[in-house]
Amino acid sequence: MTPPRTRLDLNQLEQTLLITLWAKALDSRLPIPMLGDTRSAEIADRIDYDFATLKIKDSLTYETALRSRKLDDAVRMFTAAHPDAVVLDLGCGLDPRMHRCQPASGIDWYDVDFPDVIALRPEFLSEPSHLVGADITAAGWLAGIPRDRPAMIVAEGLIPFLPGTAFHVLTRALTDHFGTGEIALNGYTRFAAWAMKYHPTIKALGITAAAGFDDPREPETWGAGLTLVDEDFLTRAPEVADWPQPLRGLTRSMAHSRALSRQGARILRYRF
Repeated sequence: MTPPRTRLDLNQLEQTLLITLWAKALDSRLPIPMLGDTRSAEIADRIDYDFATLKIKDSLTYETALRSRKLDDAVRMFTAAHPDAVVLDLGCGLDPRMHRCQPASGIDWYDVDFPDVIALRPEFLSEPSHLVGADITAAGWLAGIPRDRPAMIVAEGLIPFLPGTAFHVLTRALTDHFGTGEIALNGYTRFAAWAMKYHPTIKALGITAAAGFDDPREPETWGAGLTLVDEDFLTRAPEVADWPQPLRGLTRSMAHSRALSRQGARILRYRF
């Protein structure tokens, strides 16, 4: 007997978790998946929602899966070098990143999102992470998290949904709390963040995107003690060779231009 599906009682902003969840589910069903996250597909199958209304195209599926793969790699690399690290997955939604990364026993993993989202995770995910339900733009939510260990902070698909300069303030709070660590995120230029609100998937949820930043070194000026470690353009990733045409050809043509590559997905890593 098929178990009953769960209807999610989430506001429009919280529903954005469905975009990345469904994109990863679609990727897992491809002949050559970029991420191969079958757990996301299992979770999506248990949710009572018409995912077709999100109108996710192939380009978003491939890009989302590849950016998650790159961010997972950043987490694995950091935790391998720091076996006592703290990992914060900001805006985690229902993403099973901890399951994909399989951290060592000495790693403390914190999944952070709005309280209503965090309340859903035990129903769909069994990983023994610490769950933090909070508005990360408010003060005080870091109080219960260890501050005397290196931290790996991941922010996937988060920046465009934070208002104004909220991400600037957040990075200062994070680096003030932790003594040392890295922040890994997928970066959006100002144009890309502005254009998001016209994407059919975002329009379907009625979300207005916030600002991004063009220069990857701009966060170094936010007073958070950040130093750019890497800017990784997904247009130049070897995995693009497995994308279908014409998406592969279009992506490879963008790879010749740094400016055009920045309009697509890019993974940014900062050390503090």
